[in-house]
Amino acid sequence: MISRRSVVAAIPAVIASPAFAQTAFAQTGSSFSAFLQSVRAEARKAGIAPATLDQAFAGLQPNQKVLEREQHQPEFTLTWTQYRNLLVTDKRIEAGRAALARTRPLLAQVQQVYGVTPNVILGIWGLESSFGEKQGDFRVVDALATLAWDSGRRSFFRSELIAALKILNSGDVTPAHMTGSYAGAMGQPQFMPSSYLRYAVDFTGNGQRNIWTSTPDVLASIANYLAANGWRSGETWGQQVIVPAGFDTQLAGRDDRRPISDWLRMGVRPEGRLLASPAQQAAVIMPDGSGGDAFLVYGDFAAIRRYNPSDYYALAVGLIGDGILA
Repeated sequence: MISRRSVVAAIPAVIASPAFAQTAFAQTGSSFSAFLQSVRAEARKAGIAPATLDQAFAGLQPNQKVLEREQHQPEFTLTWTQYRNLLVTDKRIEAGRAALARTRPLLAQVQQVYGVTPNVILGIWGLESSFGEKQGDFRVVDALATLAWDSGRRSFFRSELIAALKILNSGDVTPAHMTGSYAGAMGQPQFMPSSYLRYAVDFTGNGQRNIWTSTPDVLASIANYLAANGWRSGETWGQQVIVPAGFDTQLAGRDDRRPISDWLRMGVRPEGRLLASPAQQAAVIMPDGSGGDAFLVYGDFAAIRRYNPSDYYALAVGLIGDGILA
């Protein structure tokens, strides 16, 4: 059984208290300043202008709320059914239909350029930021600098901090408007800065890649990400199926790909019409094991997993998008 799991070791409650935090910051202020100086030197070697660094680092201190979120993420395990019930909701699908009504011509333009279907773009948009409503309000430079200075993945967050400074240096956004999650995922698509540099696009042609407030740039950037990571135009992510009694669950898993015709001969049947050619390669996914939901997943399922490497996530994206367009 696959579970979606986030685990962070607990720390003593006293360390999370405001009094302790203030004392700790007072004791480490000089080390944080030295850290910023080392980042500044690295950024200058990467071609980032001193004025950009002055603006980005002005008044910068470790963000206590970021550290609390990083250090106190709850441990949890969800079954697929629990995850689906939590995220693939009627409310989210209705919000998606309203978003579709606002953006239908734009989505058609994006599909024409990138070959990515509206259902999957809408599914990702809905899961990542509730169609732009929940982007996170942390200043990205503050969050990344805090985590690059004091977290279990300092090297990763330092690299993302340098990427964020490159974005600021390009003039696409100001530090105050570069906002996102406590871990530095930015804007409506929740791109990390390195992903922004690779995949964000200026679909409006105004000279800025604005994934915070420009819906055209948001939707085109999601599509560009998928297109650059293996999305195949004319295919789809998958569909829910019924497996026969006694189906060998050892055959389930995204790595066991075979022609759909083989699965059909084993008694696997789609709920509704078959959405792909019987000759197409597919895998059977049974995220809760025997007796739970089952899906045939096609080639574009892997492209969604490049956005987030979770079967649960990719299935939810597909189901939300299909529900919106139903």
